[in-house]
Amino acid sequence: MSFTVKGWCPGALRPMQSGDGLVVRVRPVAGRLTQVQAAGIAQAARAHGNGLIDLSGRANVQLRGVTPESHPALIADLAQLGLIDPDIATEARRNIIVTPFADAATYALAESLQTALAAGPELPGKFGFLLDCGSAPVMADTQADIRFERAPDGQLLLRCAGSDLGAPVTEGRAAEAALDLAEWFVRAGGVVDGRGRMARLIASGVRPEETLRPQIAPATALSRPEPGLTVQGALVGFEFGQMHAETLAALASLGPIRVTPWRMLLIEGLSTLPDLPDLINEAGDPRLRVFACTGAPGCPQAARPTREIARALAPRVAAGQKLHVSGCAKGCAWPAPADLTLIATLEGFDLVRDGRASDHPAHTRISPAALPDLPEFS
Repeated sequence: MSFTVKGWCPGALRPMQSGDGLVVRVRPVAGRLTQVQAAGIAQAARAHGNGLIDLSGRANVQLRGVTPESHPALIADLAQLGLIDPDIATEARRNIIVTPFADAATYALAESLQTALAAGPELPGKFGFLLDCGSAPVMADTQADIRFERAPDGQLLLRCAGSDLGAPVTEGRAAEAALDLAEWFVRAGGVVDGRGRMARLIASGVRPEETLRPQIAPATALSRPEPGLTVQGALVGFEFGQMHAETLAALASLGPIRVTPWRMLLIEGLSTLPDLPDLINEAGDPRLRVFACTGAPGCPQAARPTREIARALAPRVAAGQKLHVSGCAKGCAWPAPADLTLIATLEGFDLVRDGRASDHPAHTRISPAALPDLPEFS
């Protein structure tokens, strides 16, 4: 089964058609939602969509089941909450992921970067920035093209995706330097037919020079966080990153929310984990090791349903491993390599070991009933 690569991500002003309606992506400023904003999103999801809310791998919130008729009213409600940009171009530029463990300096940098990008070059739709400015990176497996991280001595680094080293920058010049690096990416030929990623450009052998020259390795990355209590509050997970609007409304009543790229939300200020439907509160829950896209019929490009199979196989995935179940070879739910990847086809499922959904499979045309009996899941 063939698929179409869009080359851009949905937004609020530019939603994407899916099998269950329009997908409307809300991009919280610096990844934070006030209690009023979170409650308003929940209400809007019920009023103008099907009540399902997804957490994206870019730390955004997606409302599903919106129709062309309900979309204008949805945008009006979101605008009242301060969640809508003035136009599509501004919305697309604001592709910034901020660590949910950010401090005041990191949020100030995010604001400066957002302002700088308004005057920046036109970049590909999926081109993004990531602020991982804690003492050690926690978003190593989150894709972004330009990254802020820390050196072991605490120095702020600006790093290209695909390069192991970063360039030292001062806090005051950080946003300007990120803009310089984005402009270098364009000049160096990183954009072809409106598309392009930094890692691909770096893999071609080119490197920025002078003040942007990579020269310092960032601090050793920490493993992906799991649900539990943190200094900032309670970190809670969701199966496949999806919740019902009622759950978000309940969480909004507990405190401000920080959106993560890990299919989790951080509710600020909590000292106990909330006990609500949809939540994954246990570290080590096998569902956290499994990634699955919407699948059929929710996605028109998917050959088969994905999540029932992912849910059934989750307990068979060994600790420390990742299983990706994809409805097609695009691999939207987990673009990085996984220990095991199942790709739905019209004939069954293909299996890729230690690779992406687009890689050559080790086995093909496996029937869904036969999946649990594979050696990989025994």
